[in-house]
Amino acid sequence: MNRKINDFTWKIAGVAGDGILSAGLHMFAKTALRSGLYVFSNAEYPSLIRGGHNHLDVRVNEKEVHSHSKFVDLLVALNQDSIDYHIHKISENGGIVYDLDQPKIDMEYVKKKHINLYYIPLLKLATECGGKIMRNTVAIGASFGLLDFDVDILDSVIKDTFGKKGEVVVENNIKAARAGYDYAKEHFSTFGFKLEKRVRKNTVFLSGNEAITAGAIKAGCKFYSAYPMTPASSILSSMASQEKNYNIVVKHTEDEISAINMAIGASYAGVRSMTGTSGGGFALMVEGFGLASITETPLVVVEAQRPGPGTGMATHTGQADLRFIMHASTDEAPRIIIAPGDIDECFYETIHAFNLADKYQMAVVILTDKYLGESYMTTHEFNQSLVKIDRGKLLTDEQALKENDYRRYKVTADGVSSRTVPGQKNGQHVASSYEHDEYGFEREEEIIRMAMHDKRFRKLDQVKLELKEPELVGEKNADITIIGWGSTKGPVFEAIKLLKEKGLKANYLQIKYLIPFHTEKITKIMKEAKLTVCIEGNKLGQLAGVIKEQNGMDVNYKILKYDGRPFAPEDIAKIVESILQHKAEKIIVLNGYQEAHKTSDLKDIKNINFSKMITPQN
Repeated sequence: MNRKINDFTWKIAGVAGDGILSAGLHMFAKTALRSGLYVFSNAEYPSLIRGGHNHLDVRVNEKEVHSHSKFVDLLVALNQDSIDYHIHKISENGGIVYDLDQPKIDMEYVKKKHINLYYIPLLKLATECGGKIMRNTVAIGASFGLLDFDVDILDSVIKDTFGKKGEVVVENNIKAARAGYDYAKEHFSTFGFKLEKRVRKNTVFLSGNEAITAGAIKAGCKFYSAYPMTPASSILSSMASQEKNYNIVVKHTEDEISAINMAIGASYAGVRSMTGTSGGGFALMVEGFGLASITETPLVVVEAQRPGPGTGMATHTGQADLRFIMHASTDEAPRIIIAPGDIDECFYETIHAFNLADKYQMAVVILTDKYLGESYMTTHEFNQSLVKIDRGKLLTDEQALKENDYRRYKVTADGVSSRTVPGQKNGQHVASSYEHDEYGFEREEEIIRMAMHDKRFRKLDQVKLELKEPELVGEKNADITIIGWGSTKGPVFEAIKLLKEKGLKANYLQIKYLIPFHTEKITKIMKEAKLTVCIEGNKLGQLAGVIKEQNGMDVNYKILKYDGRPFAPEDIAKIVESILQHKAEKIIVLNGYQEAHKTSDLKDIKNINFSKMITPQN
């Protein structure tokens, strides 16, 4: 059997407290990264401190990877649930590492897929090396043993991971990893997969939220306020970790109302500021969002989507807040909405967001989600020469001194007025939540109301001219054009690769800027496309609805998913292939039910017997 080299997906699964995240991210993924390989890692976990089912995937390749894979080549199963939930995702000639005394395994499926079973006494070896807590470290060592990989790199990763805990902890973990490695090498023959080192280039490994943090710091953000709400919480912790390094004030507020109002206050004082939350938190921010609009105060808001409504599913992903973010306001309030699609865009578009907020004196929303925000990916070091800072019409003290009749809200052709901050001479003005005249004084006359409202919205015409129009990625003469936004970008890119292997040509239209909307360019691309399919993580096809609203055109097909899980590239490719074969419905809904019932067939969710699915929790 030919071994598959440097194209591999590893999954570790167990309960919260088993060290799933630290094992996968801090050790397995980083070891592959330091070996010059490209890595994509994403985790799924319930909103529990201990217990529940946790699992993390690490996809490794010698070429760039943009998403996870639906299939697993090696599963580290730390409990029975891990086998039950994931055995049917294991690829042909894949394997399972386990240490259960009497595991229940579908042997018929194992034989059919030629799955290798690797019993390794993880708990016993961990205990001998210093404690059962290192069971995950033993499993990682065993995994690299099966992959015939150089374990020395893992040693250096362990030193960095546990260095702050002292030499004893480091030595015990290295010993545990070596024990697993040696056991696997001694007791098992060659696995069908192998990892080999490559020369590492200028790569980094970080999550979308970490890239947003880096972008904000590079943009000169000096104030961040937030109340923790998954999946935006890690931005708060990341910003706090850099507070002293970059002279940033980070406030963990009592609620989201305080968070947005503090950010508005800091921005009004001249400081670049940002706040972050998820949908439920942004619901509380809406009144403050209107305050930023009517006072024309620059503001950057990160809205990291998760399924709802209400509290919803705190630790899962979705794309159902688009319409909410587009229209959240009393009356009408202009805003810019940016939906980055990958790690690089999280960095560069965050810097862009600060520049746009300052230049046009309005709120800019960075719309992301759990999958993009919390997944880790190898990318190249950011190009610092591309970073430009633009504070717009923010007056210097010298410029303010020359003002004889300062009007903060002066009606201008582009809708943008010069801006001063408290303490600047000749820059005094009134800023309140009331409709006002050019000086900021409350006024309710019809002509003033219309002039100010038109002024605020006139900015969007200028923004639209500045923003780069969407472009097709891939072959121009494609069989089908895939339209998407946000975190679907990675799975779509990988799906296009799979389609190409079958001789099918697809291209991708990413809509990154949702307000203002590039209606003319999108219309032109859609008219020239042979077929169009819109992929979204919501039930109603919200982007498809926006397109219809803007240009009157329907997409030919919709692929929707709202079960809280990200799209898998294999599913996208399979459905697009069926569309091209004229075997698909106009609206295709992907759901987790098909995974739970061990089938790749699309099921009619109406036929589910929910009563059989509800079982008591231990």
